[in-house]
Amino acid sequence: MRSKFLILIFLLVVTCMLAGNSFVVQKRKGQNKKQDTISSKDSNKVALPPVSPVDTTALDSLQRAIYQYNKHIDDSIRLDSINKTKATGIDAPVTYQANDSLVYDAYTKKAYLYGSSQVKYEKMDLTSEKINMSLDSSLVHATGVYADTTNTKLKGTPVFKMGSDTYDNDTIAFNFKSKKGLITNVHTKQQEGFLSSKIAKRDGKGDIYLEHGRYTTCDKDCPDFYIALSRAKVRTGKDVVFGPAYLVVADVPLPLAIPYGFFPFTKSYSSGFIMPTYGDESTRGFYLRDGGYYFAASDKWDLKLLGEIYTKGSWGLSAASNYRKRYKYSGSVLVAYQDTKTGDKGLPDYTRQKSYKVQWSHRQDSKANPFSNLSASVNFASSSYERNNLNSLYNPQILSQSTRTSSVSWGTSFSSIGMTLSSTMNLTQNMRDSSIAITLPDLNVSISRFYPFKRKHAAGKERWYEKIAVSYTGQMSNSITTKEDRLFHSSLIKDWRNGIQHSIPINANFTLFKFINVNPSFNFVDRMYSNKVTRSWNAVTQKEEADTTYGFHNVYNWSMSLSMSTKLYGFYVPNRKIFGDKIRAIRHVVTPSVSLNYAPDFGTARYGYYQTYQK
Repeated sequence: MRSKFLILIFLLVVTCMLAGNSFVVQKRKGQNKKQDTISSKDSNKVALPPVSPVDTTALDSLQRAIYQYNKHIDDSIRLDSINKTKATGIDAPVTYQANDSLVYDAYTKKAYLYGSSQVKYEKMDLTSEKINMSLDSSLVHATGVYADTTNTKLKGTPVFKMGSDTYDNDTIAFNFKSKKGLITNVHTKQQEGFLSSKIAKRDGKGDIYLEHGRYTTCDKDCPDFYIALSRAKVRTGKDVVFGPAYLVVADVPLPLAIPYGFFPFTKSYSSGFIMPTYGDESTRGFYLRDGGYYFAASDKWDLKLLGEIYTKGSWGLSAASNYRKRYKYSGSVLVAYQDTKTGDKGLPDYTRQKSYKVQWSHRQDSKANPFSNLSASVNFASSSYERNNLNSLYNPQILSQSTRTSSVSWGTSFSSIGMTLSSTMNLTQNMRDSSIAITLPDLNVSISRFYPFKRKHAAGKERWYEKIAVSYTGQMSNSITTKEDRLFHSSLIKDWRNGIQHSIPINANFTLFKFINVNPSFNFVDRMYSNKVTRSWNAVTQKEEADTTYGFHNVYNWSMSLSMSTKLYGFYVPNRKIFGDKIRAIRHVVTPSVSLNYAPDFGTARYGYYQTYQK
């Protein structure tokens, strides 16, 4: 009877203790930030009260009662925790901190954060001056505080980050479970544009619905111009679709309104059709131009194909491409062709012109290859292209340009053998008389000085033949000066001037009798041509005639030289009576040298380079 009475009293005490399960944890300003851990499971367990050690029967009964109660509490808490996890749907821990104070109410299960507060959950990051959290409903509410007593300006307004997107706003309510939120006075940046709205709603997919929004490319707080959107839907990083909208300049609405619109925010290239423009030209008729298709092949290069057509038979095509490989090279290419017809066919004013244009710009990164380099700047167009192209027809700078130049250069070096190889292409175009001068290619090869007879593993003194040095220089040139319309009809052998030249200098440096420097040298030059001109005198017409023979013809010349030099040193001691003691001696140096040069006369008959004739 006594043990039952004690258990009843104990249960009454426990019931009174459980009635006050609400508690508050505060952290005042100036204290270090730390994480406070509170376990509801431990707070609900009942501690063993003091009992007289003499009454063992009562002690055993009380312990059994407490064990059954604590076991019931453990099972209830574990079950509530599982059900709560399933109900809230929160898959990751929610961390939060506050600079001023943090208040937690266990009865309502709400947390209040004050002073530079921050809440993090997965990819979400929320900072604000004031944040309220409801752990049961997975809701968080953040807002700023007024900076002064006038209640006109807020400070510490919420900054909401979700992944790479940032939203500045005055007030935000967000649900961890559904990922939905309600935002007031939101500001966000989407690539080159800025979006703002008085009220916005975010759904679980990340799309934002705006009401009374603004879109502008001006980065000021009060933009000079913007498009006022009555309502809009923003797909983050993709696009924005809006309803009725109008243009506002300097806060003055303009009568320029559209029923709906679309702004893409894609960060990558996308292929698609290019809509043409239409119009009328007096000489070629109605036209559709600058229409075609854009190919977004990859992040490294693209292709744009455009076309134009006129009702009187004229048409044109163009292809443009941009390419880039990071730390390697970058450039652009444009190729265009036009078939222009003016007037009526069969009448005297009918004309037809075929024109073209080629542009190429290439730049190589200096870090790509220290031993090779390629650069290009090509701007070539037929003289009639700019006159027939509508884009440059009204551009006085292009039409008044009289000379165009293009160049392509390439060079590489082989350090192991000391060889350097370089090539250039040059083009000069006169737009007034349509004459062009082309050098394609101008190739140069050079090998730095080397010693062919020098031993790799020398032993003893250096031999005289090891001082012989050889170098090489070669050049190949192919050029033409002609009219524009004759360029593609010219013959490589007959119309182009081409040739190859080799130069091999050989020299050495010896010391004779320990005091005389001897420098012998030999230079050999060889030339190869693709034609030969034979001149003769016509006794009937009394005129000189020239006969050109095409083929492979080779001529050469050589020369040699020998120079010797030495130095003679001497001292002269002047007379002290004349010069005094200030001049002790005069040192003088004499450098005598002698040189010999020899080159044969290649105009003699035995070489066959020249012939004689009589008038």
